[in-house]
Amino acid sequence: MQIDIFQIDAFGDEVFTGNPAAVCPLNTWLPDELLQNIAQANNLSETAFFVAIEDKFQLRWFTPSHEVDLCGHATLAAAHVLFTHLSYQKSDICFVTKSGELIVTNKASGLVMDFPASMPTPVLAPEQLLLGLGIKPKAVSAAFDYILELEDETAVQTLLPDLALWKALDLRGVVVTARGTDVDFVSRCFFPKLNVDEDPVTGSAHCELAPYWSQKLTKDNLKAKQLSPRTGLVACQLSGERVLLKGRAVDYMRGQITL
Repeated sequence: MQIDIFQIDAFGDEVFTGNPAAVCPLNTWLPDELLQNIAQANNLSETAFFVAIEDKFQLRWFTPSHEVDLCGHATLAAAHVLFTHLSYQKSDICFVTKSGELIVTNKASGLVMDFPASMPTPVLAPEQLLLGLGIKPKAVSAAFDYILELEDETAVQTLLPDLALWKALDLRGVVVTARGTDVDFVSRCFFPKLNVDEDPVTGSAHCELAPYWSQKLTKDNLKAKQLSPRTGLVACQLSGERVLLKGRAVDYMRGQITL
């Protein structure tokens, strides 16, 4: 059996920027164990698999060790594959996922994803969270990740967390953030319990960060930058209980998996 595989740099304008994701279109679902083995072999933060169901696509995401409920950059990459390589003709794609139906729209300015917003709320920080951070945060909140606001962009950029201490935290991961100098806010995202120490550009984290910074900055349209070594730009627009995330994607590699 052969399976097509695409490696796409999502939230990037050129190769070696943004966040790499593998995308595997399938005719029917394979056993979960096989999907997980493929994701482990790819060794990227996420591998996306999708199957056409009438006029929609069922979409699932796997890290090298777990299936996850929501992934932004691999959704962007899957939409890019459909629009660019698989002759999808409509302007909107509806993905059916564990987080509900996600719509991706193809526009001249980029791909726009319609995702559920999740407003972080203040929490008492677990001791492991603060010890792993190593510096005093400005604020601690949580949604499906811990959100740590730091003093400024430099503090986010230079942070060297102790990821071993964050591996046993109860939430998905840790997102550090601060106001930006040339954008509205910056961030870095760490998911050691998913075997993804630092994710290059994390669409799903902006479902938490956009409402957080929208409330602080009293604006609904936000420009964001993730300060990983690869870096990536995410345009965010808050719309009620939804957040629109816009970005571009570029091809890195295309091939076939032989099983």
